[in-house]
Amino acid sequence: MSKGPFRPILTGQKALVIGMANDDSIAYGCAKAFRAAGTELAISWLNEKARKHVEPLARELEAAIVGEVDVTVPGQLEAMFDQIRSKWGRLDILVHSIAFAPKADLQGGILNCSAEGFAKAMDVSCHSFVRMAKLAAPLMTNGGTMFAMSYLGANRVVPNYNVMGPVKAALEAVCRYLAYELGPQGIRVHAISPGPLKTRAAAGLKDFELLLNEAAQKAPIGELVDIMDVGAACAYLATPFARRITGGTVYVDGGVNLIA
Repeated sequence: MSKGPFRPILTGQKALVIGMANDDSIAYGCAKAFRAAGTELAISWLNEKARKHVEPLARELEAAIVGEVDVTVPGQLEAMFDQIRSKWGRLDILVHSIAFAPKADLQGGILNCSAEGFAKAMDVSCHSFVRMAKLAAPLMTNGGTMFAMSYLGANRVVPNYNVMGPVKAALEAVCRYLAYELGPQGIRVHAISPGPLKTRAAAGLKDFELLLNEAAQKAPIGELVDIMDVGAACAYLATPFARRITGGTVYVDGGVNLIA
């Protein structure tokens, strides 16, 4: 996707993007699109191992705030919001683009998913968005936009998606309820459902290449989407042009979700 559609319509906005692992990440596509539209960025990495991949991207995007955020480590998420409060005093855009399930629980099917694995997947992939929203809302003093990344497997059975199906279904429900609760504050909430993408997270799914090929064949537009397509959709939804859109699941998949 070219940079042609981007204009600095979000100049002065402040965006926090959580979940960047490398330049194939959906979070990177979102951050790059927001930056092209004029936002200032706060970007996190998961741990020291991930830092070497993410820090150069943060520099490229001129991120004003950076830091380590592992939502399973008490205090790290709060520390990021403390940085934002200290440096910016407000926040306009929040992107939650993280998901995790233990490999054995992810690849073993629902019947064989352990209670511990299910709880871990739900906490990292879903409830962490609730925690982020609670921290972000008081900083969105002029309203704002929140995004969480879902997938078609939230509402249809996708072979090998397994435990992440019900977890993403819960995430989409959370987006609807947050949209209801935060709407009076001028805060809009979107579940974004991209088509299959070659990301680090997707690599854990069994037979993922088959899923990619099937999506390319099904898509009415005849091709797969990329991370910049997802970023462009989020950038649009963060603008005043989308000020009356909230609470729904937005498919960025070339129309794959339409096809039985």
